[in-house]
Amino acid sequence: MPDLWMPGATRLDIGDHAPTDGGPAKAIAHITWDRNATAAQPADLVPYLNLRSYFAGGGAGVAPHILWDPWTGSFTQFVPANSRSKSLVDQAGGTRTNRAGAVVIQLEALFFPYCRVGTKVYPRLVDTPCKGWADLQNWIHSWGVPNTWPMGHPSDFSSHRSESVWETSAGWYGHSQVPENDHQDPGSWPGFAGTPTPAKPAYEPFPGAGFFTAGRRSPIIAAMHKRLVAEGCNKYQSSANADVWGSGDERSYAAWQRKLGYAGSDADGKPGPTSWSKLKVPNV
Repeated sequence: MPDLWMPGATRLDIGDHAPTDGGPAKAIAHITWDRNATAAQPADLVPYLNLRSYFAGGGAGVAPHILWDPWTGSFTQFVPANSRSKSLVDQAGGTRTNRAGAVVIQLEALFFPYCRVGTKVYPRLVDTPCKGWADLQNWIHSWGVPNTWPMGHPSDFSSHRSESVWETSAGWYGHSQVPENDHQDPGSWPGFAGTPTPAKPAYEPFPGAGFFTAGRRSPIIAAMHKRLVAEGCNKYQSSANADVWGSGDERSYAAWQRKLGYAGSDADGKPGPTSWSKLKVPNV
């Protein structure tokens, strides 16, 4: 039998063990996402010990199996591999997300986009040193989780979910790929040993219609702003707060939609996947 506790990890057993339901063995990739930072306003990384104390205390009800510090290669394990943990939303009457496999091993990487360590800022998890990743991968694999991503290797902060794939396919899943959940992490994850990490795409993937809400601040919006101006669709009254979605963005995007030939309700200033892909917003 494989090791119930990951070799080399600090064991901090919070109890509340419970069996899984059987089926395809899974691993779930999360990031802690403790703070909301941007390229323009990075934030210092939250200390590893803070997260460890949280999951062992007040956050025990959402604790994963493993907390991983990708800068130091430190690990803390809160429940054994053959127990469910509680990091996923599990709605009544649906698939029991935290139990839906022979194992459902959940990993929280200490990370949030644009975290700062020392003087360096890290936009993606894969930009960190990812120390200890090979050891983590090998231990997960020993529990029958294949080195594959049935829903695709995470490369952006958008959701891609299929309950039929989830129910029938073993492997690794991002939190963004789990049914009944609405989180969009991890955004990226290191490649399996012996395979390259997927390259960052040249253009920003469509972040979803729900992303474009009044007051949303993001470097993606600033990059979109620049592209709309470059395309001659500048309906902005000011370039201040270019990274915040507002009425100027909606008017300018409507101009872009009309330039593409859309009319009426199809040129309402709300981005859609086709017009977005044609705008070619650089990846930030």
